[in-house]
Amino acid sequence: MDEVKMVVAHSERATLRVGDVFLKVDADQARIDVEVEAMALAPVPTPKVLWRKPPVLAIAAVRGTALGCLGEPSTASPAAWAAAGAAIRRLHDAPLPPRLGQASRGLDELAAELDGQCEWLVTNGVLPADLVTRNRQVAEAALRPWTPVFTHGDLQVDHVFVDGDGITGIIDWSEAGQGDALYDLATVTLGHEEHLGDVVAGYGTDVDLDVIRAWWSLRSLLNVRWLVEHGFDPFAPGCEVDVLRSRL
Repeated sequence: MDEVKMVVAHSERATLRVGDVFLKVDADQARIDVEVEAMALAPVPTPKVLWRKPPVLAIAAVRGTALGCLGEPSTASPAAWAAAGAAIRRLHDAPLPPRLGQASRGLDELAAELDGQCEWLVTNGVLPADLVTRNRQVAEAALRPWTPVFTHGDLQVDHVFVDGDGITGIIDWSEAGQGDALYDLATVTLGHEEHLGDVVAGYGTDVDLDVIRAWWSLRSLLNVRWLVEHGFDPFAPGCEVDVLRSRL
């Protein structure tokens, strides 16, 4: 019998691996609906859906290894990072999906959420006020009008799989939908600033690097509380708090 391995688990969802099959358990079936729909529409390699029986979605493992991991140096080649940029461009150039995604929040809503999280971080002594204030200033550049594209919405570096210099699959599409293109580019390079140039070269068009850097600050400020409350460590070397410190 294949070994059962817990990949990730928290109060909202869990993912287990059994051999070459991943079982995603999620009580919120809307997230699974988004994931299945987005994988069917995306013009990039995605996992094969094997079966679905709520609250479980079974998908096949994709070949290769993750492009990287937050908090650790990436062993992937510059060409692999550029290939990730090219894949993201294909996604962004695709017809818009019917749903709004994680990267689609309105500017007023996003600014209000950012202010609330910054206040929580300082009031509860999680982060120094000067660190929060500086990153809140940097984040301001991300709060601007944008043209919606087909976004992944949670394009963390370990959601992109490569084999050699090629992309073999992009996983975890539950936040996909219409959104800001630079949010995806910022998410995949979060904590891997040294590979931003490779990704942009593969993406193949001029992008505003200041907005990408603003998204690094904004995403990190918004994520620290969630990570702490769900049992993850944003203070681990190279992770969100280090990203925020790098803006000083």
